[in-house]
Amino acid sequence: MDSIQIVLDTNVLYAGLRSKRGASYMLLKHLNTGKFEINLSVPLVLEYEEVLLRKLPTLNFTENEIGQILDYFCQIANLYEVHFLWRPILIDPKDDMILDLAVRANCNYIVTYNTRDFSGVNQFGIKVVTAKEFLKTIEVI
Repeated sequence: MDSIQIVLDTNVLYAGLRSKRGASYMLLKHLNTGKFEINLSVPLVLEYEEVLLRKLPTLNFTENEIGQILDYFCQIANLYEVHFLWRPILIDPKDDMILDLAVRANCNYIVTYNTRDFSGVNQFGIKVVTAKEFLKTIEVI
């Protein structure tokens, strides 16, 4: 069986690092368990870094630890260069970047808390779900 392919929106990563309670944290705990694979592109990693460093005062991590977390993500993820753009499709250009990656990586899911912002993604065969909905899909909760 092929592994489930996902892209994590930045808001899910931030929520999972901010609190040890909740679906986002549980999802991060299941990274590299074989239940699913995450997919990254350079622009998405740069967005993760920008947001996490900007919100560093609300996180219980140092700048160095954020760098280590992102390095770990890059080690376990499928890395893609995105040479084509499906833009503009979504309201937010940063969300279009996530859609571009999801299409390129042939993802099954985009995991986000802004599901309404990804209206129309289903035309690419991609489901948009929250972290809790995804955990139910992989039968973790």
